[in-house]
Amino acid sequence: MPVTKSAKKALRTAERRHEENLIQRDTYKKAIKSVRKAVASGVGSINELFSTAQSTLDRAAKNNTIHKNKAARLKSRLAKAAAVVSSTEAAPVVKKSTPKKTAAGKKTVAGKKAAAKKTAAKK
Repeated sequence: MPVTKSAKKALRTAERRHEENLIQRDTYKKAIKSVRKAVASGVGSINELFSTAQSTLDRAAKNNTIHKNKAARLKSRLAKAAAVVSSTEAAPVVKKSTPKKTAAGKKTVAGKKAAAKKTAAKK
């Protein structure tokens, strides 16, 4: 137990900050869980849940409850998961076109066809 007056005050302050940190940590963890559940079930309100989770993570990082890089990492992972769900719902899968090969066997890009013809003419 603390003996000096300043140590007693420091203990009270540390206990108060610990309680505040626990509340904030509980808040951002619940927000993250709600987004992950929405992603897993495919509920349509993922964007709203994601924005609330993002703001709670930013608040926790601002108050030094968690490190700013941890907040950024968690937001990035949530955004990636939400993007996968939203992209599968909204946009159909589009096949990418493969580049064509010239007579020389080199791949060409649409803007570089003229250059390919010049090299074929030299040979």
